[in-house]
Amino acid sequence: MNEIVNGFFQAINLIVTLNPEVMEITLRTLEISLSSTFLGTLIAVPLGGLIYFRNFKGKRSVMNLIQTLYSLPTVLVGLLVFLLLSYQGPLGGLNLLFTPGGMIIGQTILILPIIIGFTITALKGVKGEIKDLSMSLGASEFQTIYTIMREAKYALLGAVILGFGRAISEVGVALMIGGNIRGFTRVITTTMSLETSKGNIELSIALGIILLTIALIINLLLNQIQEK
Repeated sequence: MNEIVNGFFQAINLIVTLNPEVMEITLRTLEISLSSTFLGTLIAVPLGGLIYFRNFKGKRSVMNLIQTLYSLPTVLVGLLVFLLLSYQGPLGGLNLLFTPGGMIIGQTILILPIIIGFTITALKGVKGEIKDLSMSLGASEFQTIYTIMREAKYALLGAVILGFGRAISEVGVALMIGGNIRGFTRVITTTMSLETSKGNIELSIALGIILLTIALIINLLLNQIQEK
């Protein structure tokens, strides 16, 4: 028990003194997760809007598939992206395997279903009267879509935050695609896994506290958005 308590206090000391390794890993984690969330948002929000606003055969099946992919195992995504980016894969020539760029691609694929699905849910939450009113006032199809998406902006932002939370907390993609290379692709989750196995509990606890703090901030932001 004393070892755990001492490890906790040493972890706090690493954070308070801005330990270079802890700060480096944290910043890299945020950089990769924010980049993948930004890229995922650019793809998922328009795609979710397209699915919602268009009627086509098999729409219900597509939505069921998206919801199924919410719980897509990270190791499965890591395997698929690994096969794509490996030297024998179709994208092997890009040399993205074991790089931050490859990790961003993997995390983007991982969070796409979440942002797409919650984008559709957000748009469904807008009252139908708004669409009818926009059209009765002579708004074009584009203007009507823009109006509905503006009404759903807080729910859409909530979808993006959920996607970021999924990206920053995953370990499978980061480990399989990034390789956990020190000073290059090592992030919070992969470092915690490695350092715990090595017995370096202090660093693992410090990174765990940081990850928990980020999760708390995400939850507070999401609650604020839901209130709005």
